[in-house]
Amino acid sequence: MEYLIRLVDPWLREVLTAAPAVMITGARASGKTTTAMRHASSVVRLDKPPEAYPFEADPDAALRGRAEPVLLDEWQACPGVLGAVKRAVDAERRPGRFILTGSVRSENDPVLWPGTGRLIRVAMHPLAVREQLARPPGFFVSRHLSGKSFVLPENPPDLRDYAKIALVGGFPESIALAGSVRDDWMRSYIEQMLAHDVPGDQSHTKLAEFFQAYALNSAGIFNENTLYQAVGIDRRTARSHTKLLTDIGVIAELPAWSSNRLKRLARSPKRFVADTGLWGASVRADLDLVMNDGTLLGRLIDTFVTNQLRAEAVLDPLRPQLYHLRDRDGRHEVNLIADLGARGVVGLEIKAHSAPRLRDARHLIWLRDQLGDRFKAGVLLHTGPAQFTLDDGIEAVPICALWS
Repeated sequence: MEYLIRLVDPWLREVLTAAPAVMITGARASGKTTTAMRHASSVVRLDKPPEAYPFEADPDAALRGRAEPVLLDEWQACPGVLGAVKRAVDAERRPGRFILTGSVRSENDPVLWPGTGRLIRVAMHPLAVREQLARPPGFFVSRHLSGKSFVLPENPPDLRDYAKIALVGGFPESIALAGSVRDDWMRSYIEQMLAHDVPGDQSHTKLAEFFQAYALNSAGIFNENTLYQAVGIDRRTARSHTKLLTDIGVIAELPAWSSNRLKRLARSPKRFVADTGLWGASVRADLDLVMNDGTLLGRLIDTFVTNQLRAEAVLDPLRPQLYHLRDRDGRHEVNLIADLGARGVVGLEIKAHSAPRLRDARHLIWLRDQLGDRFKAGVLLHTGPAQFTLDDGIEAVPICALWS
């Protein structure tokens, strides 16, 4: 399979000319190792016992003398290597020395996480549509604020096309597969994820039920009680499952946004499955089912668009922090808030509708009026073919502009 340029590639090239060590995290099979190898001069696969043994015995000695940048793949399989990287970097801080890939599960253990201040980190997501189409790296929020127009395709996708694209997902190994074979790959991914990433004291069956319940509520704001009561587990176990699935990159939470200009805002996060192909496999939803169920369709499109933007946000030059907004009464809700710090705020709404009207932008209008000059733009991303102005500072933009 031909290599597809990833959003992270330009970032890696740049950062390795200035920093001694970088870490790429993300879900299994999202392409971390393949991409990192293109920037490395030597590779150590620490999930292979023969290659890991020297690093378990004497990591400092094992690290010396290798062609740099050295890729230390699946570092969490031999966590002592982080100490060796720290000591090597402290001794000589020249750029482009180490690339680490793997899980983030050990970050909260201070014994296993001496990388603070020595490693620059980036999260790598499954392939965005822009990457799948081999389009040059681009960033929607920055481009929209720059005032540059989006060059839309002559035959843009319609709602069914978007649902079909979303259900393919973004795992490099699966996108080349078709139909039932791809479905089998996704189901195998879930089974192997549970088999290899679940600690021995957790039930595989309960975690599988938990993940399915989570997926059924993707793009939703729901209380933890909903999940643990549905699955039959307690709060502590539900939180443990959530942390595990977050750390291995298959779910994500958008925190609630807050502002001293707005009152009575909900504080619960909005929860997502991190890949819509994985979502489809988990809830057993194919294209026909989704197109005949408005609830599933809405969750799919919302999850799909959010994941496209999440993949960009960590690399966008403006580094937007993504949130959601909802007031406690449920009268106002904005799907995504891109907070640019001192630069202001961009509000984004997602509508599975081909001809949005002014009333569809009412929450963005409310946000604009509440925030004043802090509100920099509002975007209603929709499934229709055209871009047009809905109101002052608020544009309706086809979803395909994300990869135009």
